[in-house]
Amino acid sequence: MLESKRRAVIFFTLSFILALTAGLLVLQKVRDVNSNLGTMVKVYVAQKDIPSRSLITPDDVTMEEIPKKYLEPYHVTETSELMNKVSVVPLSKGDLIMGNMLKQVSNVVNENDRLVTLMASDRVIFDEPLEALDRVDIIVSEKFTGKEKTSIFMNDIKVARVAKKNSSFKGVMLEIPLAKAPELIHMQNYADSVRILKANVGKEEKHEQVKEQAAAANKQPEPVKKQRAAKKQPEPAKEQAATPKKP
Repeated sequence: MLESKRRAVIFFTLSFILALTAGLLVLQKVRDVNSNLGTMVKVYVAQKDIPSRSLITPDDVTMEEIPKKYLEPYHVTETSELMNKVSVVPLSKGDLIMGNMLKQVSNVVNENDRLVTLMASDRVIFDEPLEALDRVDIIVSEKFTGKEKTSIFMNDIKVARVAKKNSSFKGVMLEIPLAKAPELIHMQNYADSVRILKANVGKEEKHEQVKEQAAAANKQPEPVKKQRAAKKQPEPAKEQAATPKKP
């Protein structure tokens, strides 16, 4: 009996040692795998089917974890990378969203308008930094006919978007009619100077300003009104009663 108990204790002791050794080996293997794969990072994937050329909304995407070792520059990890973007290819549920398949959604409202990019350079000069939806005037200096000339090329043009690098203003995208796009691009490439001036007000505001000025011009000061009213009043009729002659 004692011999059997002694054998059982030895058996359980060896089993415990072997199990502990196996656990340590598995733990070490997991650590090695984790060190090779790195930590986990979250990337954006399609939460449902997304048609091509449709604006991506928060309801269209979700996040999944992948090992940091497999993270590539084209993976989308930030919400800002999806703002105002469309996918150029259709996405199915669960597909990884990659930066090279995304494109900025067009801000052009009028189908006959186009966006033309103007970046600051030696030829293109901005008098001050601009923001989206600002209005600008374009002044061009050129001598295509052999004579130096500076004139207003376009006025009251809408700024659709601005380009920045490290929070520094670099250029704009202007919304202009398609017929004017070749002229602007020609001036951008060959004019001596293209100067972009920020307009104080837009067309609608200018129209309202003109109406206010006209209303102010029609409004006369009170003394002037009284003087004019006094001039318009008829003078009292003179009594022309005939004096009866004595017989």
